[in-house]
Amino acid sequence: MTVRKARAVWQGAGKGGAGKLWTDSGVLDSTAYSFGTRFENEKGTNPEELLAAAHAGCFSMALAFQLQAAGFTPTELSTEAAVTLVQDGPGFKISKSALTLKAQVPGIDQGQFDELAKAAKEGCPVSKLFNSEITLDATLAS
Repeated sequence: MTVRKARAVWQGAGKGGAGKLWTDSGVLDSTAYSFGTRFENEKGTNPEELLAAAHAGCFSMALAFQLQAAGFTPTELSTEAAVTLVQDGPGFKISKSALTLKAQVPGIDQGQFDELAKAAKEGCPVSKLFNSEITLDATLAS
């Protein structure tokens, strides 16, 4: 079992307050987040951006393992995840994570690529965490 930790400290009210994030690895170290970084375009990060990065990275790694098990080595897997935050009654919810993949995998045919990409989308631990729609638009370069 693997456990990874992050810490958030928030000070002040919702809209006027601000927070900082830390991860045990040190990748995030007093990284700013706030209403402005979440709902506007202020410098800093936000939970949805971090979830998008986690989903893109998790899916790419899951697909790399799927491809390896099938005997293929990708030249490159470039994945973007777009996480959508929508109003949900008085609060908000994540309604969707849209994965867009551009892949270079020598020797694979489109059908097998599509099958492995779908399995990676469904099997990625971050995909399993989301309680929302997950879409995949996968392009295999020739």
